[in-house]
Amino acid sequence: MNILVTGTAGFIGYHTAKRLCEQGHRVLGLDNINDYYDVNLKYGRLEAAGIKREDIRENRVVKSRELEGYGFMKINLEDKGALFKVFEEEKIDRVCHLAAQPGVRYSLENPHAYVDSNIVAFVNMLEACRYHDIQNLVYASSSSVYGLNEKMPFSTHHNVDHPVSLYAATKKSMELLAHTYSHLFNLPTVGLRFFTVYGPWGRPDMAIFKFVKNILAGRIIDVYNHGEMERDFTFVEDIVQGIIKTIDNPPRGNGEWDGNAPDPSSGRAPYKIYNIGNNKPVALMDFIRTIEEITGKKANMNMLPMQPGDVPATWADCSDLERDFGYKPSTPLSEGVKAFVDWYRSFYKQ
Repeated sequence: MNILVTGTAGFIGYHTAKRLCEQGHRVLGLDNINDYYDVNLKYGRLEAAGIKREDIRENRVVKSRELEGYGFMKINLEDKGALFKVFEEEKIDRVCHLAAQPGVRYSLENPHAYVDSNIVAFVNMLEACRYHDIQNLVYASSSSVYGLNEKMPFSTHHNVDHPVSLYAATKKSMELLAHTYSHLFNLPTVGLRFFTVYGPWGRPDMAIFKFVKNILAGRIIDVYNHGEMERDFTFVEDIVQGIIKTIDNPPRGNGEWDGNAPDPSSGRAPYKIYNIGNNKPVALMDFIRTIEEITGKKANMNMLPMQPGDVPATWADCSDLERDFGYKPSTPLSEGVKAFVDWYRSFYKQ
C-alpha cells in the first residue's frame, strides 16, 4: 500500500515508517522538524532512515538512500494548501497521523502550540482524508486523556471527560473530531491511546532519557511524587506492532452500539479507540533500579512533589486490541531499557 506517515522525524513515527518499508509498503513521511527539542536528534532519525539532512527542502519529496520505497517531505501540516497538494500528487491509500506537539508540562507554558499542532493540523488531515477517499486514518491519541480517572486499569469503555492538562484536552478533542468525520463522511478512523512509550531514539523530554543522561553523567535526577508513581512503560517496537495491525484493518461500525448506553470506544460509524500499552504497570522506583543495573551506576535522586498536570499511575487495559488483532507486547523491561541505554551511549558517543 501507499501509506502516509506524519511525524517521521519523531520517535514513534521514525520506527513506524521504517517497519512499514521493511514490510514492502511505499511510505511518504511528513514532518515540520520543529525545535521543541534538539533538532539534531530529529535529523539523526531521518539520516538513520536514509534521508540526508543536506537533501531536505520545504514541500519537496526526498527519496531515502537506504530504505526502498521511503520518501520524506518537510512540511507544516497547519498549511492546508500544502497538505492538500500532497494528497493530490501522491496516490495515498491509508494515513498514519503521528505528528503532534507532545509533552504535558510544556502545554502549561505554550497552549497555542498544542491547538495549532494537535487540532488545526488534525482538522486539515481529516479534510484531506475526506476529500481523497482514504481507506483508513490511524492517529495518535494519549493515555493522558484519562485525566482524573482512578479506576484501574484504564479502559477505552470508561468516560474520559476530566483531563488535567491542555495536552490531554487536545488529544480528547482529536478523538471527538475523528468520530464526527467517521459519522458524517464514513471515514474510517482509529485512535490509539499510547502509554509511556520508550526505546531507542526516544525524546529528550521523556523520563528514561532524562534518567539515563543524568545517571551516566553522575548528576541528580528529579523524581516526582516522591517516587510514588506507576507507569505502563511500553517498548517502542511493541507499539509499532500494534500500530501496523490497526493500519492493516480499517474499523467497521459497531452494529451493537446502543445510544441508551453509549460505548465511548466505538460507534455506529467506522470509528474505534484502542489503548496501546504493556498492560503491566511498573513502579517508578523499580524502573530507576533497572536503569541502575543496566548502566552500572547509582542514581542520585531529588525527591519532589507531583507536577501540575501529572497523574500518579497509568495502566492500560488492552483487551480490545488483543481480542481484535492478537496484540501482545513481549519485550521485558530489562531488555527494553538495555536497548535504550545501548542506543544512547552509541548516539552520544559515551
